[in-house]
Amino acid sequence: MTLYYSAGSATHEISDSEMQTALNGVFDQLGNRTNVLALPPDFTRYNSRAGQLTCMAYEYFRERMKDIMPALGTHVPMPAWQLDKMFPGVPHDLIRPHRWREDVVTIGEVPSEFVSEVTEGIWQQSWPAQLNKLVWEGGHDLILSIGQVVPHEVIGMANYNKNIFVGTGGSEGINESHFIGAAYGMERMMGRANTPLRKILNYAQDEFCQDLPLLYVLTVIGAREDGSLVTRGLFIGDDHECFEKACDLSVQVNFTKLDKALDKVVVYLDPEEFHSTWLGNKSIYRTRMAIADEGELIVLAPKVGIFGEDPQIDALIRKYGYRTTPEIMKFMEENEDLRANLSAAAHLIHGSPEGRFKVTYCPGELTQEEVESVGYEYGDLDSMLQRYPVESLRDGWNETSDGERFYYISNPALGLWAHQDRL
Repeated sequence: MTLYYSAGSATHEISDSEMQTALNGVFDQLGNRTNVLALPPDFTRYNSRAGQLTCMAYEYFRERMKDIMPALGTHVPMPAWQLDKMFPGVPHDLIRPHRWREDVVTIGEVPSEFVSEVTEGIWQQSWPAQLNKLVWEGGHDLILSIGQVVPHEVIGMANYNKNIFVGTGGSEGINESHFIGAAYGMERMMGRANTPLRKILNYAQDEFCQDLPLLYVLTVIGAREDGSLVTRGLFIGDDHECFEKACDLSVQVNFTKLDKALDKVVVYLDPEEFHSTWLGNKSIYRTRMAIADEGELIVLAPKVGIFGEDPQIDALIRKYGYRTTPEIMKFMEENEDLRANLSAAAHLIHGSPEGRFKVTYCPGELTQEEVESVGYEYGDLDSMLQRYPVESLRDGWNETSDGERFYYISNPALGLWAHQDRL
């Protein structure tokens, strides 16, 4: 088990050329590889630098890179324009879709005793470790798992083996993993590396994946004072140390700790990146630990036009809505369709303000009736953009022309915000 490359700090800036040199140096150490699979994230992680790193790997291996499978999880496949923007120069005929309900195999079961112990009895069943068949049966001599480490609502810190077992996992494993995180409590996990679900995935990797030639390429992305993004860290390895070092840096770079709770938060959802509440509710997940009781979150969402990425999950969100955790748990007890889609149930819990604060959604492509039917307040997008003109706002504290003070976040996927009382 090896950490091949480790560089970065909260003030460091790693250029694309430095990333290329580091990546090529590791590939040279590994020796000749002739059947390479790359597992980058999808377009929802466009800012991760994973696209550039995938292109760099393709430039190095060329005809030896046989497959590229975006780790979609439950997301929809990437259309051509997203592939061209995220992976410029990479032939589309190398791209393989991940069909999370169909193309998977269960490679082992994490024992129920272990699962129960690490979840403090919240989940007492064995957990199925599932992978796309191409990952498990493709005969590759190098599998590159590429992505960004950042605070995350389901597992504490995103990426590493989550990219494998969730990004290329199956419906059972994804459903149960999301529900374990929701039931355990996202506020107990976000910004932490060693969470119950991470322990489960580590067990699966250590016990079942010894013969998989996995190599993790992990970034930490931060922002300069002008809001532009920069690569703060790059970590390449095949073991837990690689992930843990990335986590340590991400907490420094991506976790904003506030002195006081926020009465009003305004979050903007970039129209290229966010088209569903399934994705856009990062605005809720990542700010909930910062929002004051009776506070308000305003979500400016120009291209949000659906609830779930998957039609089946979309229908469940419309049916049950973002209610309180006790309500969702009761719905689960009484309804088989929700019990059979635990990731949907988890998402409904994640997206609920639990009656503690107000969420005002301002979508460009959902109606007022649709928004209110799932439990949110509705705001008119045009009116809100006039009051909160995103082109002139800066991340952090701002003030309207009539003196209203509010906290602005231009991209909720890039971090986690919390005030001291909720840590």
